This record gives sequence, C-alpha cells and structure tokens, in this order.
Amino acid sequence: MDLDADIASLRAFNRLYTRRLGLLNPYLDDSGFSLTEARILYEIASRPRPTAAELTRALDLDPAQLSRTLKRFGARGLVRSAEGRGRARPIELTAAGRTAFAGLEENTREAIGSLLEALPEGRRRSLVAAARTLVAVFDDGREAGVLLRDLRPGDLGWIVHRQAVLYAEEYGWTQDYEALVARILADFVQGFDPEREAGWVAEADGRVVGSIFLVRGDQPGVGKLRLLYVEPETRGSGIGAMLVEACVARARAVGYARLDLWTNSILTAARRLYQRAGFLLVDEQPHHSFGQDLVGQTWSLDLAAPHP
Repeated sequence: MDLDADIASLRAFNRLYTRRLGLLNPYLDDSGFSLTEARILYEIASRPRPTAAELTRALDLDPAQLSRTLKRFGARGLVRSAEGRGRARPIELTAAGRTAFAGLEENTREAIGSLLEALPEGRRRSLVAAARTLVAVFDDGREAGVLLRDLRPGDLGWIVHRQAVLYAEEYGWTQDYEALVARILADFVQGFDPEREAGWVAEADGRVVGSIFLVRGDQPGVGKLRLLYVEPETRGSGIGAMLVEACVARARAVGYARLDLWTNSILTAARRLYQRAGFLLVDEQPHHSFGQDLVGQTWSLDLAAPHP
C-alpha cells in the first residue's frame, strides 16, 4: 500500500469537491448561513427537539462553538429552547427558523441538481455511486441494500480481474493465481450444470462487491464452494456471510450430501466465515504456489446433518 499516494489522492478529491460545491464560500448556496451554521440548522430541523448535548455529539462540534451559534440563532429569532437545564434543554425551530431552513434546503437542492444535470448520464451515475460508497465507508463500512444476484455478462471477467488485483496487493500472489481463477471460471461456464451449480454476485449501489460459486465436486453427492471474495471496503458488513449462506443453502436444496472447499491458512477472515457456517478443517498441506510458501487447507460441511 502506497500511503503517500493514497493521501495525495484523497486531498485532491477534497480540494475538488469543496471548490465545485462552493464550500469555501463565506455563505452556503447564497443562504446567509455558513456551512457549519447550515449543518446545525439541518440537525435541529431533522431531529425531534434535540438538546445541545445531542447536537454536539452528532456534529462532533466544540460545545462552546455550538453555544455561540445557538445564541446567534436565538438573537435572529430562528430557534427557541424549551424548559430545562443547561445543555439538556430541548431546542426547536421557530416559524422564522422553519422558513429559513426551507429556503436553505431549496437552495441546496437547486445547487446539487444543477451540478448533476450538467453531467452526462454515465458520469452522473458514477458520481452518485461514488458518493454512496463514501457514505458506506465512513459509516463503519456498512452497506445498505446489498443484492445477491445471478451472474450477468461481464461478471466473470470482472471477478478474475478483482481477485487477481486484491490477492496481489494483499498477499503478493503472482499472476499464477489469476490464471487459476480464469481456468476455474472457464470450466464453470463450459461445463455448467444448472441443476447442480450456481454463481452469485453481491451488488451494492450498482457495484460488484463480492462473489461466490457452487460447483460439482469430484465425487457423487459432493459439491464445492469456490472463489469467495469480498471487496475490502465492505468487509465486516455481513456480505461474506450472506454469500456463504447462499451457497450452502443451494447445496442443500439440490441434494448434495457434503460441501467442500479449499483455501489457504493465510486467509483468516474467510476461514472464520467457514467456521461460523459449520465447516470443519479436515486436511492441510504445505505447498508453494502463486510465488509464496503457503499452507493449503480443505474444509468440509456435512449437509446431511441437522442444521439450525
């Protein structure tokens, strides 16, 4: 990971979006409110009678700064405080405050709308998807509305690409791994049995964020779980577990008695997913592959056993 390059990229984005959205102007969207004042006004309008303490936590503001802003709002007749003590007193907008907020909202919608309308459709979709990604990343990586779907044209090439890139970046694996993934997926397509095999893509906001495959094993009644991966920014959000659960459920539904998988001991996050799904480690062997000394592991799940 090149931290200096990542820092430079994020700073470049920050400079660009603050300029394009006019966040460096003294007042936001010609409203008469600074960016901080507009955010405080928005939180008061969007919450049921919040206290100063709640606003401080929500906005991560210095309490003294919030207090000064609320006093200015009060002097302008925009807010009032209900009965209570200190920072525990509920705050609400007055009629004048609601009018001011409505004007601010309209100005902001028009400004963002103008920005979006000026973009070609493809760039607009990319911008909105990127914005949702940023929200998900800074919201502890939690992804809302993840869709597990069947494969579409182009998915297999993308999966080969992403797995090759991720394993090279994270573990130093060579293009031998990329060739292996390509062979596995080529065999999957050429010998596809819709009664016994399946593939799933996890999609969030139009982006592929993970995948998994169920394929026939080498023995009758045995299926294989293959090529599980989840994009780094969405790990820890339950997507990996969703993919594993989908694969296990289909394997049971089509009548496999056992589901096997092969992985490497270095892939600790994936191994934890398999353990939680009920897989047991049945064999491990050292090997040299993909330019690395590794320990290969075979895990197995008895599908004939009772399950929750």
